[in-house]
Amino acid sequence: MAELKCGVENCTYNQDKYCCKGDIMVGGTHAEHSGDTCCESFSQRREGAYASSLDHPCETISIDCEATKCVYNTNYKCHAEHVDIRGCGACDCKGTECATFREA
Repeated sequence: MAELKCGVENCTYNQDKYCCKGDIMVGGTHAEHSGDTCCESFSQRREGAYASSLDHPCETISIDCEATKCVYNTNYKCHAEHVDIRGCGACDCKGTECATFREA
C-alpha cells in the first residue's frame, strides 16, 4: 500500500487530498511517461451526489496498476511508497495522471 496524495480536487472520492475510495486503478498499459497514465477510478464530483465510498479518507491505499513499464509496478500492483495523482479540473479519467510514474 502506498501513501496517496490526490490533487484532483473535483473527484468525488477526494477529501483533503486523500482518497475515500479504498483502492484505485491506474491505467496506462502502454505508458512511457506520466501523461500516458490516468486514474481510472476518477469520478467527477456532482452537486448533491454521494461523496465517497468510505466515511474517512485513507492516507495509504491499495493501487492496482496497468502501467507495466513503470518501475513501481510489480504484477499489476504499485509498490511506490508515495504516489501523487494529478488532474486539476479533470472532467473524466483522461484528465488525470499518476505523477509518480517512472519508466523502467
